[in-house]
Amino acid sequence: MTREEVYETLNEVFRDVFDDPTLTVCDETTAEDVEDWDSLEHINLVAAVEQEFGVSFSLGQVQSMKNVGEMVDIILSQTESGEF
Repeated sequence: MTREEVYETLNEVFRDVFDDPTLTVCDETTAEDVEDWDSLEHINLVAAVEQEFGVSFSLGQVQSMKNVGEMVDIILSQTESGEF
């Protein structure tokens, strides 16, 4: 899976979770950039991303993610290595 393919799918997940069909995320996107991205929606987002990509984030990974790019890096590392 390429980074671009991850973003195509991730944008759909973000649009669904935040109910915004125009939402597009990039490496630098943070919670501050997305309206309604609060702690509750963060949990919903993480669960939706895990389900969509068949990955599992550790608590440490969730807490250390600074932006969407770091989330994509983790998704790619888990899907490429088969580490689920």
